[in-house]
Amino acid sequence: MTVSLSNPGTYSSDLFLLAQWMAGDFSNHKQAQANPKEFAHIHVLFRPLAFDFFSSIGFYSEQVYDYDLWTPYRQGVHKLVDKGDHIYIENYALKDRFIYAGAARELDILRTITPDQIERRCHCSMVFTRTGNMFRGAVEPGNQCLIPKNGQQTYLISDVEITENTWNSLDKGMDIETHEQIWGSSSGSLCFEKSQNFAHEVPLVGEIC
Repeated sequence: MTVSLSNPGTYSSDLFLLAQWMAGDFSNHKQAQANPKEFAHIHVLFRPLAFDFFSSIGFYSEQVYDYDLWTPYRQGVHKLVDKGDHIYIENYALKDRFIYAGAARELDILRTITPDQIERRCHCSMVFTRTGNMFRGAVEPGNQCLIPKNGQQTYLISDVEITENTWNSLDKGMDIETHEQIWGSSSGSLCFEKSQNFAHEVPLVGEIC
């Protein structure tokens, strides 16, 4: 896909394609229905932010259980950065995430998020590379994305595969001393399918080449 506007070179084609594929409401309904003992029904939503937020492509995200769509258990803000041979996604936490619950579904809430309400999650960026019709991503190396869980300090391992209509992810929290798994799925990846597409909301600025 090539889009020619002003300011050529703003986006690479891979960055824009990844953004389009990320933009949506993803559900693992089929997986949860087939194996309800192992997998809850979850939605992962990535809603594009206005270009002015980062002067780049950015997203607000939520993860929610299907039975409680307005109480996300995970929220974040993400900036896509072109690094040439890979796409680097900076991850940010919301300082007061509860007031933005539902922003992935309600644009009026989404528009109230401002850059001064976020803070960088250091060492927790994701690195994505394209392999054919798929992007593969993982947490930046170093085991430094630290997440306390039930009084224990853990580091995050996150592996993601994205296609045009699917999102498969496996998140695990590992003990920083023993490297044993403390939290996360023990039954394999969560397998999501895109149920709603927000690709048309990804901002077009510059030339995609």
